[in-house]
Amino acid sequence: MEHFEHIYLRACARKGGEASLKALLATPLHTAAELAAIPDDRWLSSFTMSIFQSGFVWEVIRNKWPDFERAFFGFEPEKMLLLDAGHMERLNNDSRIVRHARKIAAVPANARMVLELGKPFGGFGAFVASWPQDDRVGLWQVLKAHGRLLGGNIVAYSLRRLGVDTFIFTPDVSAYLRQHGVVSAGLGSKTGMAQAQDAFIRWRRESGLSFSEISKTIAFSVGDNRLHST
Repeated sequence: MEHFEHIYLRACARKGGEASLKALLATPLHTAAELAAIPDDRWLSSFTMSIFQSGFVWEVIRNKWPDFERAFFGFEPEKMLLLDAGHMERLNNDSRIVRHARKIAAVPANARMVLELGKPFGGFGAFVASWPQDDRVGLWQVLKAHGRLLGGNIVAYSLRRLGVDTFIFTPDVSAYLRQHGVVSAGLGSKTGMAQAQDAFIRWRRESGLSFSEISKTIAFSVGDNRLHST
């Protein structure tokens, strides 16, 4: 497996030097205490945003997000569990948001997940904060199993948005992991994800960087995203 130093130097060369790369790697991350303090509605909001962005133009969803917040009562999980068939029908005809029946139906289902997983810990944020840092894949799998439409990179993007340190299998990262033999199975499989996670843990020990920084560095070290220094 390639040493992370080689990946890092290649990313620096492609992005115009180390200073430029460091600026691109900046990712706000929260401590366990800060994650635990994030209210349940923000987790549900983040999951929902990622679900609606999946397969859609991200900027459109971001621009509409204040209307999503109003339409879904600030994503307070308890309120989402009270939505009856009539209200769901109104949401499916609400021109303020993107009208997608399956994604709208996922909101109350994921509200239930947030409440159920968070209950033993005093909140969903505390549940996330308590999860072992070296088992991001395990966290993704639990959320996918208990929630709805939380496959692919949806959970990873949702978690990183709220300051959780996680790698993401973007197309560039996935291509690197396959082409360099880091994984021998598909990244949608438990084996492939476990192999990738083991590599990220090793690279973190080598570099002292976060999972998020390592993931971004790999993405910047490959593909068509060069930025030459002037």
